[in-house]
Amino acid sequence: MTADDRVRTPDTRGASPESDDKAPSGLRRIVAASMVGTVVEWYEFFLYATAASLVFGTVFFPDAGSQLDGIMAAFLTYAVGFIARPLGGIVFGQIGDRFGRKHTLQVTIIMIGVATFLIGCLPGFGSIGYWAPALLVALRFIQGFALGGEWGGAVLLVAEQSPNRSRAFWSSWPQAAVPVGNLLATLVLLTMSTILPAAQFLEWGWRVAFWLSAVIVIVGYYIRKHVSEAPIFLETRAQVEAEKAVSYGVFEVVRRYPQGVLKAMGLRFAENILYYIIVSFTIVYLVTVHKYNTSQLLLALLIAHAVHFAVIPQVGRLADRIGRKPVYFAGAVLGATWAFFAFPMFDTLNPVLIVLAVTIGLCFHALMYAGQPAIMAELFPTRMRYSGVSLGYQVTSIVAGSLAPIIASALLQKYGSWVPVALYIVAACVVTLVAVLTLRETKGASLRAVDAADAARFALPTPTESPA
Repeated sequence: MTADDRVRTPDTRGASPESDDKAPSGLRRIVAASMVGTVVEWYEFFLYATAASLVFGTVFFPDAGSQLDGIMAAFLTYAVGFIARPLGGIVFGQIGDRFGRKHTLQVTIIMIGVATFLIGCLPGFGSIGYWAPALLVALRFIQGFALGGEWGGAVLLVAEQSPNRSRAFWSSWPQAAVPVGNLLATLVLLTMSTILPAAQFLEWGWRVAFWLSAVIVIVGYYIRKHVSEAPIFLETRAQVEAEKAVSYGVFEVVRRYPQGVLKAMGLRFAENILYYIIVSFTIVYLVTVHKYNTSQLLLALLIAHAVHFAVIPQVGRLADRIGRKPVYFAGAVLGATWAFFAFPMFDTLNPVLIVLAVTIGLCFHALMYAGQPAIMAELFPTRMRYSGVSLGYQVTSIVAGSLAPIIASALLQKYGSWVPVALYIVAACVVTLVAVLTLRETKGASLRAVDAADAARFALPTPTESPA
């Protein structure tokens, strides 16, 4: 039996919560803590994305004579957050693998909350000139750096305490918190844009959404303070501390598991691009090409995010039932088709069809997104899992999600058509399909078996063994 075979063999000993068929007591509280914090983090991150589409091009940048030029400049500052995310993933991954998932999550939520609140306080270009975009970039970098450490900790806090047979379901809940955060951000902006005249919304109305982060950050920090680490992590940390020859962190995961990192990046590629085309570029397309009403567009996104939230856990359950690979494969194939029927639906300007197009796109996205925490957790051993999942997840964001709205806007500006954007999505989905085909099916895998295979491959003591 090879090491890879051992990784795929479920542990049926029932020695720990992660190996039981029944969810351990306290798991729902851990899921809630991860979700609340993730809602806060992504509320603030996606608030920036929506504001970049609607506001920042006008408020923080000089008039370039073209609405698309201003929006593209705003999206470049948006991309800064993605560039910072791998750095955050490296730093917090190292800290999280060494000291714990809980502590990193407390730090990240404070960092992103402070940065978001200060964005709401920034004067515009008309008041302080180029200092406005410079300060916006700096705060955006802090946001991205904090978020880079957020995702890995949030999903692993759940995945490492989930039963083998339902890990995809339980660990999909932090993923479901992402559309909730986006929904809240959209709801606040929709409310402000509806009750305020356009001039007042541009002047100060959008800032209220950023200031509200101070309240929800306090709630999220309090809840995260009262969760516990997974037993498998505590055991592994004790082993690492006792056996100094056992390494952990980013450099170790790149050295020992380069294929795992590359597979994680490939899985992330199409999912990340598709998502930001749907939630960011859709706004650009409808506003600039069709002058579509902003409030109606935000309402369409609100409905779609609600459906997305409901669908993600069910897809996670499906990945536990029939396997990770077939569900992910279906998401990549269907995602490649989305633009070819969605943009003609947008062109009708029919509100029902617009909502339907966005909602279908997010359902296709969920087929890839829901299973990611389980798949990536099963790729790496506990001693370097935080670093591995953070690196694979966050590095991809630089060349995927951060550039997707910029590339799509540039293609639209150059060709005046959505077809090149559709082909761009197809190319991304091909990359992800290749990654899916290279995966081993890990449905029902034991994380303790992953650790045992790691120990066997590199002649390390297992967490349950006493170091020599």
